[in-house]
Amino acid sequence: MNRSIRLDKRDLILAKGTEVMTRRGYHGAGVQEIVQAAGVPKGSFYHYFASKEDFAQQALEYLYAPRLQRYALALTNAEQTPCGRILDYYQDLVEHFAAQEKLEYHCFIASLGFEMAELAPSIGQQVEQIFQRSAEILQACLEEAQQMGEIGADEDCANLAMFITNAWQGALTRLKVSASTEALAAFTHRLRLLLQP
Repeated sequence: MNRSIRLDKRDLILAKGTEVMTRRGYHGAGVQEIVQAAGVPKGSFYHYFASKEDFAQQALEYLYAPRLQRYALALTNAEQTPCGRILDYYQDLVEHFAAQEKLEYHCFIASLGFEMAELAPSIGQQVEQIFQRSAEILQACLEEAQQMGEIGADEDCANLAMFITNAWQGALTRLKVSASTEALAAFTHRLRLLLQP
């Protein structure tokens, strides 16, 4: 029971702390703000995290391990063709953003990577590993599409997966800057052309 309570408190700090750090940036988010958002004493933070940098690294795992699992599940759904899975996944994301009453986008991994990659190489490496894992999940789906004849036999699936992953991150950056889904719509349009049989 006590172990469960400890885990719940750690998750609470991670959940509330990532919200603060996502909106204010790594340097703009102090430990005091994080514990205030979580409603816990400052000592609780240092019980679970050796430092703010350690918190950021654990937060990356907390946020993105489940997201990568969901991505992998979506791209291995046997009820759809491989290309259909990819197109539907990104189209659903675009529709999610378009349905927001106030269009805004805050990306924890992108802002943390941009701010901290040079200052804290361990964070930069972890961010890169997450992006790489995302590209590998996509690559596996593209290779299945290739085996089924959905994309050309001479296509470099690793390169295509990295291109799509990078293009999506760029489209999300444009979304944040412009507060418009125009870049996302352009991304899905080009993706559809890339993955047409």
